[in-house]
Amino acid sequence: MSMNSFWTSCLSHFERELPPQQFNTWIRPLRVENDPNSGDALCILAPNGFILKWVKERYLSRIEALSSEYFARPMLITLSLGNRGNTRQPPAIVKAAANNIALPPVSSNVTNGQSPENHRNKSDYEKTRLIPTFTFDNLVVGKANDLARAAARQVTINPGDTTYNPLFIYGGAGLGKTHLIHAIGNQILESFPDKVLRYVHAEDYYSDVVRAYQQKSFDTFKRYYRSLDVLLLDDVHFFNGKNRTQEEFFYVFNALSESRKQIVISCDTYPKNISGLEDRLITRFDWGLTVQIEPPETEMRVAILKKKAEMEDVVLDDEVAFYIAKHLRSNVRELEGALKKVLAYSAFHGLQISLEMAKEALKDLIGSVNRQINAESIQKTVAEYYKIKVADLFSKKRTRVIVRPRQVAMWLSKNLTSLSYPAIGDAFGGRDHTTVLHAVRTIDELRSKDNELNHDVHVLLQVLKN
Repeated sequence: MSMNSFWTSCLSHFERELPPQQFNTWIRPLRVENDPNSGDALCILAPNGFILKWVKERYLSRIEALSSEYFARPMLITLSLGNRGNTRQPPAIVKAAANNIALPPVSSNVTNGQSPENHRNKSDYEKTRLIPTFTFDNLVVGKANDLARAAARQVTINPGDTTYNPLFIYGGAGLGKTHLIHAIGNQILESFPDKVLRYVHAEDYYSDVVRAYQQKSFDTFKRYYRSLDVLLLDDVHFFNGKNRTQEEFFYVFNALSESRKQIVISCDTYPKNISGLEDRLITRFDWGLTVQIEPPETEMRVAILKKKAEMEDVVLDDEVAFYIAKHLRSNVRELEGALKKVLAYSAFHGLQISLEMAKEALKDLIGSVNRQINAESIQKTVAEYYKIKVADLFSKKRTRVIVRPRQVAMWLSKNLTSLSYPAIGDAFGGRDHTTVLHAVRTIDELRSKDNELNHDVHVLLQVLKN
């Protein structure tokens, strides 16, 4: 069993276990090589000290556990700096680099889009946090994301244009929002290499605020973020309930907007539906253009699979691609996970990829998905529980015996599926997303006051999950 096969399997595990932002940031940039002096050793190469330190602290033990499951003999796993084929730095240098972790310093003379010297000397990744493989060229386009892609392209042509500033991209998990944001950043840097640009996940922005608060370094924090020409903020819904973070971002947003600096934001829901977010921020998100990414249609899912396979230097037959696309419908991440599993199964067993092999490799995954909770199963279960007709949930009836079960069904759909508010509204007779939002908030409020309703919800949750 080769090291490459093991690493393919390892990547597949991590991609299933981690959120895409964490996987793409910490795991995807890693490379592996065999230790030339030992057949029982594997060296993992990190592109910079920041990633090296993070992987060592958070993920090395998991990699070691996976290796013990994969190999019949014990394997020595080491971490070093460098890219595949490059000479690794001595351990002393690695240690120094790994310990020198901090928010990129910004001097007071950062003006006119010019970054300070120590900022320029860092690697492109450390300056921007952009993943170079996420580009427009390898983004599969279809009805689900064509508007979002067109708007993103416009941003790259004229960053800061008030028509597209901010650009707010929303959609369910795993639909390609992060890929699109990185593609924007990579294209802007290609067209405007002097732009000071930064991709930041909302969780990392929150960490920066906390660090600035602890170290009393808000001046440095503010200078850094306000010096950017382009800010790419991913998963802004993570700001839910974090008042100090929201306040700081409010001021950063205003400063960048007034200076005609480009802001791109992603979220899992429409701006007005973000819970725990201040109204003044939501209002500002509406200043520019808001676009949605929807779940991909069948043809797009097939195209995504074939494109991903091509990137792995694998030719994927149409029948295999259609089989996967037919059974996995919710998001791109799910498709990628399935493809990784097929490739790992093929490498591990030494088999050519075929329809029968794909069925065998994915039997557990597809079986699980087929048993997955969806709006239809929720509606049937709720109707049966409350002894009403499923048709009543779609009707215009406003009697309490119908309204409350309908609201419960909507609440369950929001909490047990990846459906957006508009999609849930469509599933309940074409109702407006605001109706769904009201239903969810009503049930959330009533559960703390109405013991009978809370009991009903609890029972329904158990029935649907088991």
